[in-house]
Amino acid sequence: MADASGLQKAGTIGTAAERADTETAWREFEFPGVLAKVAECRDKVMEFVADHCHDEGDQIDILIALQEAMANAALHGCKDDPAKMIRCMVSAGKSDVVISVRDPGPGFDLALADPENYHMTTLTHGRGIALMRSLMSEVTFERRGSEIVLRKRLHPRDQVLK
Repeated sequence: MADASGLQKAGTIGTAAERADTETAWREFEFPGVLAKVAECRDKVMEFVADHCHDEGDQIDILIALQEAMANAALHGCKDDPAKMIRCMVSAGKSDVVISVRDPGPGFDLALADPENYHMTTLTHGRGIALMRSLMSEVTFERRGSEIVLRKRLHPRDQVLK
Protein backbone atom coordinates (compact mmCIF):
# COMPACT_ATOMS: atom_id res chain seq x y z
CA MET A 1 0.00 0.00 0.00
CA ALA A 2 1.36 3.41 -0.93
CA ASP A 3 1.70 6.20 1.63
CA ALA A 4 0.33 9.71 1.07
CA SER A 5 3.41 10.74 -0.93
CA GLY A 6 2.82 7.96 -3.45
CA LEU A 7 5.94 6.08 -2.33
CA GLN A 8 5.28 2.39 -2.06
CA LYS A 9 8.65 0.74 -1.54
CA ALA A 10 12.29 1.78 -1.44
CA GLY A 11 15.61 0.04 -1.15
CA THR A 12 18.56 -1.27 -3.05
CA ILE A 13 18.56 -4.02 -5.63
CA GLY A 14 20.60 -7.21 -5.53
CA THR A 15 23.00 -8.80 -3.09
CA ALA A 16 25.44 -6.83 -0.93
CA ALA A 17 28.24 -7.56 -3.43
CA GLU A 18 26.09 -6.38 -6.34
CA ARG A 19 25.09 -3.23 -4.46
CA ALA A 20 28.69 -2.41 -3.64
CA ASP A 21 29.60 -2.80 -7.30
CA THR A 22 26.62 -1.03 -8.88
CA GLU A 23 25.17 1.13 -6.08
CA THR A 24 21.70 0.72 -7.55
CA ALA A 25 18.86 2.26 -5.57
CA TRP A 26 15.18 1.87 -6.41
CA ARG A 27 11.76 3.14 -5.52
CA GLU A 28 8.30 2.10 -6.51
CA PHE A 29 5.51 4.65 -6.78
CA GLU A 30 1.77 4.23 -7.28
CA PHE A 31 -0.47 7.04 -8.48
CA PRO A 32 -4.10 7.49 -9.51
CA GLY A 33 -4.58 7.25 -13.28
CA VAL A 34 -5.78 10.82 -13.68
CA LEU A 35 -4.28 13.11 -16.30
CA ALA A 36 -4.66 16.17 -14.06
CA LYS A 37 -2.34 14.54 -11.45
CA VAL A 38 0.46 13.55 -13.84
CA ALA A 39 2.68 16.62 -13.29
CA GLU A 40 2.46 16.34 -9.49
CA CYS A 41 3.22 12.61 -9.58
CA ARG A 42 6.01 13.07 -12.14
CA ASP A 43 7.66 15.58 -9.81
CA LYS A 44 7.68 13.03 -6.96
CA VAL A 45 9.47 10.54 -9.21
CA MET A 46 11.89 13.23 -10.42
CA GLU A 47 12.88 14.07 -6.83
CA PHE A 48 14.25 10.53 -6.55
CA VAL A 49 15.86 10.72 -10.00
CA ALA A 50 17.58 14.02 -9.17
CA ASP A 51 19.24 12.43 -6.14
CA HIS A 52 20.99 9.99 -8.49
CA CYS A 53 21.28 11.86 -11.78
CA HIS A 54 23.52 14.91 -11.54
CA ASP A 55 23.54 16.13 -15.14
CA GLU A 56 20.86 18.74 -15.78
CA GLY A 57 20.53 17.73 -19.43
CA ASP A 58 19.95 14.09 -18.47
CA GLN A 59 17.38 15.19 -15.88
CA ILE A 60 15.47 17.24 -18.46
CA ASP A 61 15.45 14.33 -20.94
CA ILE A 62 14.15 11.98 -18.24
CA LEU A 63 11.53 14.49 -17.07
CA ILE A 64 10.08 14.95 -20.57
CA ALA A 65 10.05 11.21 -21.35
CA LEU A 66 8.55 10.40 -17.95
CA GLN A 67 5.85 13.06 -18.45
CA GLU A 68 4.92 11.51 -21.79
CA ALA A 69 4.90 7.93 -20.44
CA MET A 70 2.76 8.88 -17.43
CA ALA A 71 0.35 10.97 -19.54
CA ASN A 72 -0.06 8.02 -21.93
CA ALA A 73 -0.71 5.69 -18.99
CA ALA A 74 -3.33 8.02 -17.50
CA LEU A 75 -5.06 8.85 -20.78
CA HIS A 76 -4.89 5.56 -22.68
CA GLY A 77 -4.35 2.88 -20.02
CA CYS A 78 -6.43 4.29 -17.16
CA LYS A 79 -8.88 6.29 -19.27
CA ASP A 80 -8.50 9.18 -16.78
CA ASP A 81 -10.12 7.06 -14.07
CA PRO A 82 -8.92 7.82 -10.50
CA ALA A 83 -9.86 4.28 -9.40
CA LYS A 84 -7.20 2.87 -11.75
CA MET A 85 -3.56 3.10 -10.73
CA ILE A 86 -0.29 3.83 -12.51
CA ARG A 87 2.73 1.99 -11.13
CA CYS A 88 6.17 3.46 -11.63
CA MET A 89 9.37 1.60 -10.71
CA VAL A 90 12.63 3.57 -10.80
CA SER A 91 16.13 2.18 -10.42
CA ALA A 92 19.15 4.44 -10.42
CA GLY A 93 22.77 3.40 -10.58
CA LYS A 94 26.06 5.07 -11.34
CA SER A 95 25.66 4.62 -15.08
CA ASP A 96 21.93 4.70 -15.77
CA VAL A 97 18.38 5.37 -14.65
CA VAL A 98 15.65 2.88 -15.59
CA ILE A 99 11.98 3.79 -15.23
CA SER A 100 9.08 1.42 -15.77
CA VAL A 101 5.59 2.91 -16.09
CA ARG A 102 2.73 0.39 -16.00
CA ASP A 103 -1.00 0.90 -16.34
CA PRO A 104 -3.92 -1.58 -16.09
CA GLY A 105 -4.99 -1.06 -19.71
CA PRO A 106 -4.96 -3.64 -22.49
CA GLY A 107 -1.88 -2.16 -24.18
CA PHE A 108 -1.70 -1.29 -27.87
CA ASP A 109 -0.52 -2.60 -31.22
CA LEU A 110 3.26 -2.74 -30.73
CA ALA A 111 3.78 -2.36 -34.49
CA LEU A 112 2.84 1.29 -33.94
CA ALA A 113 5.93 1.64 -31.73
CA ASP A 114 8.32 0.24 -34.37
CA PRO A 115 10.83 3.03 -35.16
CA GLU A 116 11.35 1.55 -38.65
CA ASN A 117 7.66 2.11 -39.45
CA TYR A 118 7.28 5.49 -37.78
CA HIS A 119 6.19 8.39 -39.96
CA MET A 120 5.80 11.98 -38.79
CA THR A 121 2.15 12.74 -38.35
CA THR A 122 -0.05 15.75 -37.75
CA LEU A 123 -2.55 13.61 -35.87
CA THR A 124 -3.24 14.54 -32.25
CA HIS A 125 -1.68 11.24 -31.09
CA GLY A 126 1.30 9.21 -32.17
CA ARG A 127 4.37 11.38 -31.65
CA GLY A 128 5.08 10.56 -28.00
CA ILE A 129 6.92 7.30 -28.59
CA ALA A 130 9.26 8.96 -31.09
CA LEU A 131 9.85 11.79 -28.61
CA MET A 132 10.69 9.37 -25.79
CA ARG A 133 13.02 7.41 -28.08
CA SER A 134 14.84 10.61 -29.04
CA LEU A 135 15.45 11.51 -25.38
CA MET A 136 16.23 8.14 -23.81
CA SER A 137 18.98 5.61 -24.50
CA GLU A 138 16.45 2.76 -24.76
CA VAL A 139 12.67 2.51 -24.86
CA THR A 140 11.01 -0.92 -24.69
CA PHE A 141 7.51 -2.21 -24.14
CA GLU A 142 6.26 -5.06 -21.97
CA ARG A 143 2.82 -6.54 -21.22
CA ARG A 144 1.54 -5.91 -24.77
CA GLY A 145 2.29 -2.21 -24.41
CA SER A 146 0.71 -1.52 -21.02
CA GLU A 147 4.21 -1.12 -19.59
CA ILE A 148 6.97 1.06 -20.99
CA VAL A 149 10.57 0.82 -19.82
CA LEU A 150 12.72 3.93 -20.26
CA ARG A 151 16.49 3.71 -19.84
CA LYS A 152 18.85 6.69 -19.78
CA ARG A 153 22.62 6.19 -19.73
CA LEU A 154 24.00 8.94 -17.52
CA HIS A 155 26.91 11.23 -18.10
CA PRO A 156 29.67 10.25 -15.63
CA ARG A 157 29.48 12.33 -12.45
CA ASP A 158 33.11 13.45 -12.67
CA GLN A 159 32.36 14.98 -16.10
CA VAL A 160 29.23 16.70 -14.78
CA LEU A 161 30.98 18.44 -11.89
CA LYS A 162 33.77 19.93 -14.04
